[in-house]
Amino acid sequence: MDMSDSILRFENISKTFPGVKALNNISFEIRRGDVHVLLGENGAGKSTLIKILTGVYQADEGGAIYLNGKSVYLSDPLHSRKLGIGTVFQENSLIPHLSVAENIFLTREPRNASGLIDWKRMYGECDRWIRELGVNHINPRTQVRRLSVADQQIVEIVKVFSQNPSIVILDEPTSSLSENEIQNLFHIITTLKKKGVTFIYVSHRMEEIKQIGDRATIFRDGSLTGEIDDCKTADMDKVINMIVGRTLDEKFPRRESHIGKVALEVCGIQVPNTIYDISFQVHKGEVLGLSGLVGSGRTSTAKAIVGAIPRTAGDILIDGEPVKIHAPSDAIAHGIGYLPEDRKFEGLLLTKSIKENITLPSLKRKFRKGCILDGRKERATAEEFRKKLRIKTPNITRLSKFLSGGNQQKVVFAKWLCSEASIYIFDEPTRGIDIGAKSEIYQIINDLVAQEAAVIVISSELPEILGICDRILVMRDGRITANIARCDATQEKIMSYSI
Repeated sequence: MDMSDSILRFENISKTFPGVKALNNISFEIRRGDVHVLLGENGAGKSTLIKILTGVYQADEGGAIYLNGKSVYLSDPLHSRKLGIGTVFQENSLIPHLSVAENIFLTREPRNASGLIDWKRMYGECDRWIRELGVNHINPRTQVRRLSVADQQIVEIVKVFSQNPSIVILDEPTSSLSENEIQNLFHIITTLKKKGVTFIYVSHRMEEIKQIGDRATIFRDGSLTGEIDDCKTADMDKVINMIVGRTLDEKFPRRESHIGKVALEVCGIQVPNTIYDISFQVHKGEVLGLSGLVGSGRTSTAKAIVGAIPRTAGDILIDGEPVKIHAPSDAIAHGIGYLPEDRKFEGLLLTKSIKENITLPSLKRKFRKGCILDGRKERATAEEFRKKLRIKTPNITRLSKFLSGGNQQKVVFAKWLCSEASIYIFDEPTRGIDIGAKSEIYQIINDLVAQEAAVIVISSELPEILGICDRILVMRDGRITANIARCDATQEKIMSYSI
């Protein structure tokens, strides 16, 4: 590569934490104007490298980072931003009750001669940035909490773009987006590329890499295992092998379906202005898919079943018997495990250890003898699930808030597997999880139904729905619009009932 084409270069970058070598002698370059993809399993080192680049962490001695050919030391996030490096993290950083413009100009509001905020100028500049990116439907005066997840992410990008960055880092930017929203995001990326912006793009979705990526760097266990010079022509089987260190024979492991009696029956449940007259059955040994666009009512249906939101009508039957579920604790008592869409705030106690999170729903039933906690059994069980789900951590006493997003997700998954429920509801079970871990989770779902569990999977990824489900319910505007057998299901048919 001509050195003049290189906007960013890493040389011999390492990072060591107590007991963990997070990065080991990483060296590669990023070309000006490229979308450079970082690939690797959760815990491979991608997030650590990004945190070094954004000044959150400092690399070990002996390495160097060159920006526009000059060696730089990134002492803190503010210094990184001043050097033109902007970041859109996977977790939303916006303040919900503030307007779009207030969020975009937070701490750098334009002021008039009296030192007061110049609101007219702020809204005008915000509107100009929005129009420049072609997202005219967003009103600068709208409170962020009233925006969709996709539009909030666009606001994050506008916020970064308004600071004139030369490099923008996008961390799993499509994990919460529908297909149409993903295409809108790609249009924005293309627009910014034409303005000379370079992107570092972190993703686990193979199909996106070919569509938006130019070049890629692959990480495994803190080391660089390969580079791709042209994402458009890359052999994805070889890429997956470099990511996971093994060949995934089948993306969706095969299984024989042995569908039994009805395990869960939902009869006419309603949530005002959200879902209407929802009725369906799921059988023992069956994986039932719940598909539909974002906002179709899939997650609200799951929350209504487990008592996370109140329903105004309808009944729930388990094994043919009516049950009263008014709170998630009732669902747990009746053998329903629910993995929520929002892992971080609904499924995980961030200030508790991995062990405590995994065993929490099962403490009374599995780990207590009277008033005494069997700590040895609790530790052994948590360790078993850590190994089974390949949760990357020095030990199970580590606080969950220190895990990567993907590993946090695995902890929530382990929690419900540990509970030995008979009915599982998994809302976006593989969101933010790497390709190798996805295959493992599909196999775990197969193992659950082989043991006669009933499983409901909510997913925005149509290939996933088609690959693992025996039957698919499609939702639109809070209602079920189709019930499709696996043998009759296609992406086109599902979409036709979704829109």
